Amino acid sequence: MAGELDAYSRTVSAVARTLTPHVASVAMRRGSGSAVIFTDDGHMLTNAHLVGSAAHGEATYSDGEESPFEVVGVDPLSDLAVLQALEAPEPAVLGNADELVVGQLVVAVGSPLGLAGSVTAGVVSALGRSLPVTRGQAQRVIEDVIQTDAALNPGNSGGALADSHADVVGINTAVAGFGLGLAVPINPTTRRIIDTLMVEGRVRRAYLGVVGVPAPLPDDVAHRTGQRAGLRVIEVVADGPADRAGLRRGDMILTVAREQIRDAQGIQRKLFAEVIGTDLAVTVLRNGAMVDVYARPTELTVG
Repeated sequence: MAGELDAYSRTVSAVARTLTPHVASVAMRRGSGSAVIFTDDGHMLTNAHLVGSAAHGEATYSDGEESPFEVVGVDPLSDLAVLQALEAPEPAVLGNADELVVGQLVVAVGSPLGLAGSVTAGVVSALGRSLPVTRGQAQRVIEDVIQTDAALNPGNSGGALADSHADVVGINTAVAGFGLGLAVPINPTTRRIIDTLMVEGRVRRAYLGVVGVPAPLPDDVAHRTGQRAGLRVIEVVADGPADRAGLRRGDMILTVAREQIRDAQGIQRKLFAEVIGTDLAVTVLRNGAMVDVYARPTELTVG
C-alpha cells in the first residue's frame, strides 16, 4: 500500500510541478478566478461566466509576476472565454477529454479563494454529463461534461483539469455539490469553439427550433439502418425553422446532414455558423416510414 501511495503522490506532484506555471490567477471588475495559458503568444482559456462583460483584467502567475490582459472572445453557451495577456509563461499542453475513462486520475490546478497555484487530485467520477446553460432567451446544453471528485472551490473556475501526463483535458466550471465538480471538456468540439473565439471573438450558432429526447428505434428500422436510437421530437417551436420545414411532434429524427443522430448533442454539433441559411437535410421516421425534410436554420440570438 505504501508503494502505491508513493506512486500516486509522485504522479500528482509531477503534474502539479509541470502545470502550475501555466495556470494564472485572474482578476476582473466582477470577481476573480483562474485561467490556463495555451498559446505561445499569451492566449488564456477560462470560463465565460467568470468574465461576464469585462473587457480586461490582471493576471498573476505562480512566480508572482503580473500582466494585464484583454478579453478576446466569450461564448456563454459553452462557458468558455479566451483572454490574451501582454506577457505570459509558456503554454500548457491541451489534451483530449474524449480519451478519458471513469476512474482515471485527474489533477485540478487553480486559484480557489484567491490562493494561486492550489492543487487538488481525484478521479473522473463520470463522463458524458450535461450542463444546461441559459443566456437571455437562448438555451443550450454543454455536452460531455466531466464529473470529478477533485475538490473545487470558488476561484477554481477557469482553472485546469489535467490527466496524469499534465495534459489539460478540461476547464473547471462549476461546483455542483459536496465532492462533485464539473469541467468543460477539451475535445474536438470545444477546440473548434476556442479557435472561433480567437479569430472572431464570438461563436455564431444555428437555430432549428426543436426539442427532443433520445429514444430506441423499432427493431426493424434498427436492423435496416444499423442505428439503434434516434431523437424523438417532443416540441416544435411555432414558426421556427423546424416548424416551417414540416417537422412534427412525434417524429423520430434519424439523421441531420446525412449523419446519424442519437441525442440532442448530436444536433448541436451540426448547428454552427456554416449551416445558417442553408438547406439542412433532416431524415425522420414518421408513421413507420422514413421521410426527408429540408430545414433552413436561422442564427441563434443570444440576448
